[in-house]
Amino acid sequence: MSSEPSSSSAAVPRSVPGAASASGSADAASASGQGDAPRMSPTSSRASGGVPAADSFPADGLLWSAPVLWVAFVVVHVIVSLGVIYAPNTPLNDVTGVYLGWMREALAGGPVVGIDAVWVYPIAALVPMAIPLLGGTSVVGYGFAWLVLVAALDAVAFWFLLGSAQRGTRTRARCLAAWWWLAFLLLFGVIGVARLDALTASLSLIAMLIAVNRPIVASVLLAVATWIKIWPAAILAAAFIVLRSRWRVAAAAAGTSVAIVAAALIAGSGLTVFSFITEQTGRGIQIESPVAVPYLWATSFGAPGFTTYFDREILTFQLTGTGAGVVSTLMTPLLVIALAVVAWFGWRATRAGASAVRLFPQVALALVLVFIVFNKVGSPQYLSWLVAPVAALIVVGGRRAPLLAGLTLVVAAMTQIIYPYYYDALVQTQTWMVLLITLRNAGLAVMLVIVAVEIWRAGSEARAAVPLASA
Repeated sequence: MSSEPSSSSAAVPRSVPGAASASGSADAASASGQGDAPRMSPTSSRASGGVPAADSFPADGLLWSAPVLWVAFVVVHVIVSLGVIYAPNTPLNDVTGVYLGWMREALAGGPVVGIDAVWVYPIAALVPMAIPLLGGTSVVGYGFAWLVLVAALDAVAFWFLLGSAQRGTRTRARCLAAWWWLAFLLLFGVIGVARLDALTASLSLIAMLIAVNRPIVASVLLAVATWIKIWPAAILAAAFIVLRSRWRVAAAAAGTSVAIVAAALIAGSGLTVFSFITEQTGRGIQIESPVAVPYLWATSFGAPGFTTYFDREILTFQLTGTGAGVVSTLMTPLLVIALAVVAWFGWRATRAGASAVRLFPQVALALVLVFIVFNKVGSPQYLSWLVAPVAALIVVGGRRAPLLAGLTLVVAAMTQIIYPYYYDALVQTQTWMVLLITLRNAGLAVMLVIVAVEIWRAGSEARAAVPLASA
């Protein structure tokens, strides 16, 4: 399995366009950079953005009770964590084999990755990899400590997601988002706790939730997460595009990044601190990535020159075939172009006056999906990146929130079938598995199109509403 590492409908209520909520009012204010805006009641709120008024009522009833949700949280994490023992293809191997291997080498006086040797990860990833050493350097001790760390951070994010009954921020929409996350974890399976991405997903969810009132703190969290795995930069970009407090967000992220890089330089990293950039761009086409689909079909049908192979340096399965090198090289600029297009969509909608509270999770989700759909690396754990923006989207509502939340669950279930349960079938390019991953990747592309159209429509509708507002 990869060191990048790798390969190894919830019923969401339909929202009423233009309706807002009690919980959404403060959220909307904060998303716009105005955290001191007054709260509105569930029945009187009609401002643009937010969740439907009916969904903003307090979360009464057994299904919405905190004790039931917390019991479900524990049960789900126990089930998924036990899965690392019984699932095939040793899904925890990246943790107990790769991460632990790097830590043991450093403890033995060898090179420290990211400092003394080039590394596939940003430098702050050393911290979450070092924390489980509290459980010891044995495979069992380190692996158990890792699972505890993931569950603990998930618990913090879950607490933020649920809100407070005393403060009136625990709504059905938030509870529904919590149930959706638990369903996602079950359907996604062991890969949701057995990779570094699990930690950055929780950090990003916390950041998106507190960006409401604490944009600077949220920016710091997202910057730290970005220096663990690069993908949270997509959510940072969305915050900069959509929020009125964008320059405070940018300053906080820049200051955090400078502090992290300075710490690495003091430790003697030199330019090695930036080695994760070149390590990623130099990779080939990974078999799980969307761009790999044509090569998988060609290999499955036995086309000459098309095959899968294991890259022992990156520790992933990749593909060869006609034009593979050119396609691999082109994917990086294509990714940048796609990110720029989505960012422009978001900026257009923001400038037109679209609701920031709904636009933020939409733009974040679109940018994260671009990172997945246009990436030549396609490790299964990448699906955990969807947790933060989709959960936030459920909280604030929107026309396509139910569809996007449901599609996310479907692609999560498909991903668990692919890895860890039938990964050998993918490596062997068996026809049924190639069809499954084709459908999975198509689902991700469809999600990207849906949310991009929604962002565009938000901008167009906001523009069209201007003359009415002025009349």
